[in-house]
Amino acid sequence: MLSSNKKLNILYCSSEVTPFSKTGGLGDVAGSLPNALAEAGCDVRVITPKYAGITNSTYKLKRVIESLSFRIGERREDGGLYEGRLPDSKVPVYFVSNDKYFTRKGLYQESGKEYEDNLERFSFFSRAVLCFIEKLDWQPDITHCNDWQTALIPVYLKAVVRNREIGALFTIHNIGYQGLFNRGKFPLTGLDLGIFNIVGLEYYGKINLLKGGIIFSDIVTTVSPAYSKEIQTEEYGYGLDGVLREKRNDLYGILNGVDYNEWDPAKDEHIAVRYTAKSIVRKKACKKDLQKNCGLPVTDTPLIGMVSRLDDHKGLDILMEAMDELMRLEVQMVILGTGKSEYHDGLKRFKAKYPDRLSVNLFFDNTLAHKIEAGADIFLIPSKYEPCGLSQMYSFKYGTVPVAHKTGGLADTITDYTPSNIADSSANGFLFTHYSSGDLLKALLLSLSIYKDKREWKKLIAAGMKADFSWKQSAGEYVRLYEKVVERVQGVKDSRGFHLTPRPLEPYIIKGGFP
Repeated sequence: MLSSNKKLNILYCSSEVTPFSKTGGLGDVAGSLPNALAEAGCDVRVITPKYAGITNSTYKLKRVIESLSFRIGERREDGGLYEGRLPDSKVPVYFVSNDKYFTRKGLYQESGKEYEDNLERFSFFSRAVLCFIEKLDWQPDITHCNDWQTALIPVYLKAVVRNREIGALFTIHNIGYQGLFNRGKFPLTGLDLGIFNIVGLEYYGKINLLKGGIIFSDIVTTVSPAYSKEIQTEEYGYGLDGVLREKRNDLYGILNGVDYNEWDPAKDEHIAVRYTAKSIVRKKACKKDLQKNCGLPVTDTPLIGMVSRLDDHKGLDILMEAMDELMRLEVQMVILGTGKSEYHDGLKRFKAKYPDRLSVNLFFDNTLAHKIEAGADIFLIPSKYEPCGLSQMYSFKYGTVPVAHKTGGLADTITDYTPSNIADSSANGFLFTHYSSGDLLKALLLSLSIYKDKREWKKLIAAGMKADFSWKQSAGEYVRLYEKVVERVQGVKDSRGFHLTPRPLEPYIIKGGFP
């Protein structure tokens, strides 16, 4: 075991970091986990692309490397490196700049269409990370990479740079997004074609970056224990279940945490009235405020909230099937989110059909998201699969009872309303096991019947509000895995510094490094 006095150097690599950039949960994690790791005693530094809107003046950035220059395919591309800080923190954030690749309207796509040069863009970013390591007077013990956008970093580290002193931990936030590209683009990565095969980055004739990140990392994590098991099955593995089963001894599930500095009704500046578990009665004012903001009648009717990407895997298919029957119940519902045009159109039709029952908001608004968590009685999460999910954790804190499909992190965090769970005061929500509109409605009907019993409902609220999903415990689990990686990479040394148990050579070594 490593000495407790050893401070681990962690380079946290992410394609988005809140508040600088965000499309989903990855940005939230990258904006909060590094702070928790720093509090746990690590020397953490974050690196991410410098997108449009990340200006030097707004975030007080300074340029620390004037030029990063290397070939991407047949062209030489140039960039720079800027340094800032995570808000209210001493954690440095480094921004890789290249106007051609990163100064755009979106992070990965526009109008629902992926950027055609995403392979080039994130090959450039990954190469820049390796250049950062070489040029700065600081070397990480671990590169902690996240999702397909950073999956080339461990590949480069192990197969090209061959720095045997730096370990690689790779986190899968959502295995449904794998970074698939046509094989003709492979030269853009700068990798030897010897890696493009069935036990490398090849996947049914295409390049699969996520697969590379899994294979070349020392340890792989997912964002909940249940999800780490689910992705090893054919149903949820999205074609990589076999690769993950081979990696099962180095595959771990660590539950995401919540930033309670932002998500806490006791200090939330976005909501009408602040409250705690002891002053939960004040939540009623937040409900009235939400109803007024969304144009719904101000009544004590049960109010269902939903903040989600409007997509198939988020359960929109079964919700649309159930919507007419749901709207015939004595309920109100507020939906916030964007996604597939078919769901935009369908929800608009339901809104026109049930104007006093349904508020549909087809955009993203952080203030409204907070108001929904505080003002809703029930929070609906019908996801077909959910690697972790943060909404249910927010809901617990705000005294809003979740109704969700039993999958991934939802199954790990929501304790279902059953007689035994009610008896021991552990129940904090409602789960449905079979993914169908019928089972979704049954779970909602049960929740609505319990809502009428104020005594039982208060038990659910109390159980949720006392839960602690802060990053402290999860950060400790990451530190233990970092130590495991360092031990494996560095091996055990004798008094002269020689490795007694050297790490086996990687299966692929590229001669001569990058072209």
